[in-house]
Amino acid sequence: MSARVHTVTLNPALDQTIALPRLTPGAVNLAQSASGNAGGKGVNVASCLADWGAPVSVFGLLGRNNSEAFEQLFLDKRIADHMLRLPGDTRVNIKLADLSSGDTTDINLPGIAAGEAQLEQVGAELAARLNPGDVVALCGSLPPGLPANSYLRLCRLLRPLGARLLLDSSGEALSQALDGDAPPHCVKPNRHELELWAGRALPDTAAVLACARELMQRGVEQVVVSLGADGALFVGRDRSLQASLPAQQPLSTVGAGDALVAGLAAARLDGLELEAKARLAVAFAAAKLARVGPHLPPPEQVRALAAQVRLQSLD
Repeated sequence: MSARVHTVTLNPALDQTIALPRLTPGAVNLAQSASGNAGGKGVNVASCLADWGAPVSVFGLLGRNNSEAFEQLFLDKRIADHMLRLPGDTRVNIKLADLSSGDTTDINLPGIAAGEAQLEQVGAELAARLNPGDVVALCGSLPPGLPANSYLRLCRLLRPLGARLLLDSSGEALSQALDGDAPPHCVKPNRHELELWAGRALPDTAAVLACARELMQRGVEQVVVSLGADGALFVGRDRSLQASLPAQQPLSTVGAGDALVAGLAAARLDGLELEAKARLAVAFAAAKLARVGPHLPPPEQVRALAAQVRLQSLD
């Protein structure tokens, strides 16, 4: 049986993206357009992987009252839906896209409350469907009620089953997973999330690289740090490099980091080595910039971008 990707989203969201010619705080702003889509980091990762043609399943927690947009996305993209439904509403996140600057302002609402029993249900459902060599992407923040060691607990459960664990989180949830006895194989913070973990500013590439190597001392095999317009750092045990593309004109930066995670997962399924993995992951992120919502263009366009990625060795 071929390997597949399973994403875990414990705090999904309905993303409401509002495009503005220019965002002026403290003033009345006239929107140019508005769009909504099912989101949350792991949902976004799964959506991009489905566009790529990779086999993907979704696990996590959904509010029963407003699950329709998620269910339609999973149906349309043939994503296997194993999300646990909870009473209540999935949260709504508001994203203000400033078209003049390309910047996005996020207003994230708190998620639906959950407890340890629900975490155990998600873990059990995933463990039952996991095959050795499958990739599990643990993505995003934790909802109210779940303990900070939730990702650590999932890593402890899934790592002995042969899963390849990819973690994209921040704050205490990231710290607890890294401090535990079953670290993920790969982590993907952005620069700000890495600074929060380190408790210090990381003003240049050398500082980011040094901090990434601190993460690896905790048992992580690979650290990927997304740097926005500067691409990403890919730090492995034997080699490190920076991957970037020529400047892109983004339609929306929302979900670019999630697309990068999707690219990492797709590269793992294909058994790609570091250089090819970096090219594909950055191409996923760049391709997503031309789309509103968690979507990729056709695979041939992604491959064309991957061929343009510049690689710089950092060793």
